[in-house]
Amino acid sequence: MTNLTISLDDAIVKKARVRAIQEGTSLSAKVREFLAAYSQSPLASGPAQTTDPAGELLALMARVRAEAQPEASAQPTTPQTLREQTYADGFRQQLS
Repeated sequence: MTNLTISLDDAIVKKARVRAIQEGTSLSAKVREFLAAYSQSPLASGPAQTTDPAGELLALMARVRAEAQPEASAQPTTPQTLREQTYADGFRQQLS
C-alpha cells in the first residue's frame, strides 16, 4: 500500500475525522473510497456526466469548512455608532 501526503486545513481534518468516527470508519478509508471511485469514473465528456467525485469531494470539503468556521450570525453584533449603541440599549424603554 502506498502512503499519500496531502495538505489540508487542520479544522477540516478534525471535522472529517470526527464524522468518519461517527460513521464507524476512518478518514483514510473515506479518502480511499473517494480515490477508488474517482479513478474508476469515466473522464468528463461534457455536461452529460451525472456523477463528479471530485466535485462531490470539493462540496463536502466546503460543507466541513463551513461547519468548522464559527457562524457570523452566531456572534453578537456590536453596534458601530453611538446612535446605534443608544438604540440597542433600549433607552426609550428606560424613559417610560
